[in-house]
Amino acid sequence: MIVSIQPSRVAGPMYAPASKSSMQRACAAALLRKGLTVLHNPGHSNDDRAAIDTIQKLGAKIERTDNSLNIQSLGVHPRSAEINCGESGLGVRMFTPIAAMSDLPLHIDGEGSLLTRPLHFFDEIFPQLGIRITSNGGRLPLSIQGPLQPAPITVDGSLSSQFLTGLLMAYAASGAQDEVITVDNLKSKPYIDLTLSVLKDFGWNVTHRDHRTFHFGKAEAQPGTLHYTVEGDWSGGAFLLVAGAVAGNVDVRGLDPHSTQADKAILNALQDSGVNMHVSKEKILISSQPLKPFAFDATDCPDLFPPLVALAAYADGQTIVKGASRLAHKESDRATTLQQEFGKMGIRIDVEGDLMRIHGGTGVKAARVHSRHDHRIAMACAVAALGADGPVVIEEAQAVNKSYTDFYDHLRAWGVPVNSNV
Repeated sequence: MIVSIQPSRVAGPMYAPASKSSMQRACAAALLRKGLTVLHNPGHSNDDRAAIDTIQKLGAKIERTDNSLNIQSLGVHPRSAEINCGESGLGVRMFTPIAAMSDLPLHIDGEGSLLTRPLHFFDEIFPQLGIRITSNGGRLPLSIQGPLQPAPITVDGSLSSQFLTGLLMAYAASGAQDEVITVDNLKSKPYIDLTLSVLKDFGWNVTHRDHRTFHFGKAEAQPGTLHYTVEGDWSGGAFLLVAGAVAGNVDVRGLDPHSTQADKAILNALQDSGVNMHVSKEKILISSQPLKPFAFDATDCPDLFPPLVALAAYADGQTIVKGASRLAHKESDRATTLQQEFGKMGIRIDVEGDLMRIHGGTGVKAARVHSRHDHRIAMACAVAALGADGPVVIEEAQAVNKSYTDFYDHLRAWGVPVNSNV
């Protein structure tokens, strides 16, 4: 799909989408919990759908209502030997250890860019847990056979925290109490805090010491039906907030200021850029004004790079964002992709080791760009287009469906002329 975004002001209220980080973790926890779980405000992005499909294949029964999912589960009892995680990096890294709790041979695969993302972590760790594994040189597809047997292990947390999320969930649900997981060089710590928060809400007691060692206590029984509300998504909401900062007067709703989501840190960048902003539990008010360059460390929240670049494009001077080395194994090589696609719009970006320098305030130009099949690149280009000197045309714009299916509809609701053709 090709989408053309006309420069426009944005105004009015908007609800952020459901968090796929929260949604996917909740789906996993509902599978592992024995009983009925009702998920309120469920997401419907491609990644969310992949998570729902995965837990059904691993044994859950699901009934949909207007704005909830009823998930009935007896634990991991696979109905299918074939699991497909779509393009979800969290999905494959989280659900693979969970699937390995079964003693049945399972085949795990994915689609698109997920096929090229590194998964050698499992080749190194699974044999220590009694799990047989065959991979495609550290990539998909994977063939595994458990059951997972919790044991004291040390893991490398530098590539992604998502592997650890899957292990924490599988250990907790397996009743591990004496085993300790030790983690070296953990990145994206707030995402692990989100995992621990979800586990606690579902009755498991997992604690840590400085995000270095993780300990498993006795599970607390959660009798009857458990109700869980999926949070609004700070990752998708960041684009709405930046849209208000560069081109409007908006209020964004459904984002919890006390969330453990890593991308809540967008508020710090917005504040440092000098935007007009008021934050409350009910909504976040944002209005545009001349922006100033800022410095930001995105090491623990690398998904913020695309909206940060869109924001920095309108800041008058050089913005420096740290953490660029975390971008190589996303849906695209995001550092290079941002550099090239924003370069087409007249914004110079330099990448020097772990630092990204965005030279803003030079004016965003009309251009034809490509999402590189990366949802966050498509959204960043669309937001940057709001103050451009002409239309910005985005090729493969449907990439937003991975995380934010309603993104273009929400821009239209704000009055932005969005024209699409397939």
